[in-house]
Amino acid sequence: MKQTIQSIIIWLVGIFLIVLLLLAMTFVSVIFFPFDRKRKITHAQCFWWVDAVIALNPYWDVKVKGLDNIRHDKTYVVVSNHQSLADIVLIYKTKMQFKWVAKESLFKIPVLGWNMLLSRHIQLRRGKLSSIKKVYKEAGEWLRKGISVVFFPEGTRGSDLTVGEFQNGAFKLAIKEKVPILPIFIQGARDAIPKGSWRFTTKISCLIKVLPPIDTSLYLPADYARLRDLIRMQLKE
Repeated sequence: MKQTIQSIIIWLVGIFLIVLLLLAMTFVSVIFFPFDRKRKITHAQCFWWVDAVIALNPYWDVKVKGLDNIRHDKTYVVVSNHQSLADIVLIYKTKMQFKWVAKESLFKIPVLGWNMLLSRHIQLRRGKLSSIKKVYKEAGEWLRKGISVVFFPEGTRGSDLTVGEFQNGAFKLAIKEKVPILPIFIQGARDAIPKGSWRFTTKISCLIKVLPPIDTSLYLPADYARLRDLIRMQLKE
């Protein structure tokens, strides 16, 4: 009974916080529109939001390591393993400015999708070559504007605890734009959002570990597979 009541409260508070986030993001995007074309101020609203979401969920114990590997005056292609939808929440703990590459269906979710549209994240329509080309063009434009871009190169959430095979696009892009890759390892997020039930029943410990960035300036375009395998090996360890 206690877990049921706690779960109800967690979901209600979560809904309230995401609606509050939408209101805050809408307000600052309108007020600061002439001065914030990159939506940095809008994006920064997610920083207090993620702290509130984590603090108010008694089933989440989240630790962050390696923040000293981030230079906030640098631009990165951020590459992370993918365990659950909670990954999207947890990476905001880095307090970085970035744009997600996210599947189109997420943008259609009420409130959550509207928040993503306000932040101008990058939409990917799976299975369409024209969409994939558009994604990498848009990602390159953001990198040249000094905004990092986040990829989950597995393409989808893994079905077990292993790191899946990586797609090539993020690594080709990093080499082309001469932007360092910032690997982020997420552990323990798989069960952060209950599967097959709405009830939170197990306390989970999540680790977000920011690894040292990898300089891509010495890599040639043909070296993308070597870079891909290097990053994947780091995220498997």
